[in-house]
Amino acid sequence: MLKQRVITALILAPLVIASVLFLPGDLLALLLAIVVGFGAREWATLSGISHPFGQWFYSLAVLLVMLVSYLVLPPVWIRWVVGLSVVWWVLALYRLSRYRGESGVTRIEPARLVEGFVVLVPAWLSLVVIHRAPENGPVLLLFLLILIWGADIGAYFAGHRWGRTKLAPLVSPGKTREGVYGAMASALLCGLLLVWWFDAGPSQGAWLLCLCLVTMLFSVVGDLYESLLKRRRGIKDSGVLLPGHGGMMDRIDSLTAAVPVFLFGLMLFGEAG
Repeated sequence: MLKQRVITALILAPLVIASVLFLPGDLLALLLAIVVGFGAREWATLSGISHPFGQWFYSLAVLLVMLVSYLVLPPVWIRWVVGLSVVWWVLALYRLSRYRGESGVTRIEPARLVEGFVVLVPAWLSLVVIHRAPENGPVLLLFLLILIWGADIGAYFAGHRWGRTKLAPLVSPGKTREGVYGAMASALLCGLLLVWWFDAGPSQGAWLLCLCLVTMLFSVVGDLYESLLKRRRGIKDSGVLLPGHGGMMDRIDSLTAAVPVFLFGLMLFGEAG
């Protein structure tokens, strides 16, 4: 499993990096929409839709909302969408704390289907907005991806080396608090890089370090929330699209929470700076 995971990552990482740095904004938005579309189909599965037609119909509905939001929403509305997304993820953290191990759910859950729009559309919009930032947007988006990838790697190795205390045993038994500490250490290193990039002063530097830490912590929330949905359905992975990684949602679950939080923090940083 680890070998497959590494091989898939070595193939995908250069493609993702090249796409972020060199594709024009509209083309990258389309590519990211395709990625999210596959994630939406898996979200339909997590919401109880088992028929492929229903899954793809739901995916198309999510893509349609993304397209409309991309073409119609003015920038000030996008700020509201991102802000409300952050509020939703804070509430998701509360729901994680209240989970009591329900599993084997087979019915279609309309509330989960609505949540899919709340999770996927703002995440996609945030990726597009960051990439379109007037100063070094592609580099900033690549930094965010490295922040999340680095946190995943730090959590994996710290958890395997020192992991003893379970983080959320009812949701994801494999995750430990020690793994989160490893992810935090990685996020701080990335934060120092961001401080250097912005040539930030002491107060702004502290803000950027906190932003990287908070973004990393919410990436864990996104990961755990998808784990909760899989646990309720009694499945291990959201799909089989990516060898060694599972489905598309298994790969982007951290980003769905981290990206809106990061963009919201950048917006506040811009106002404070």
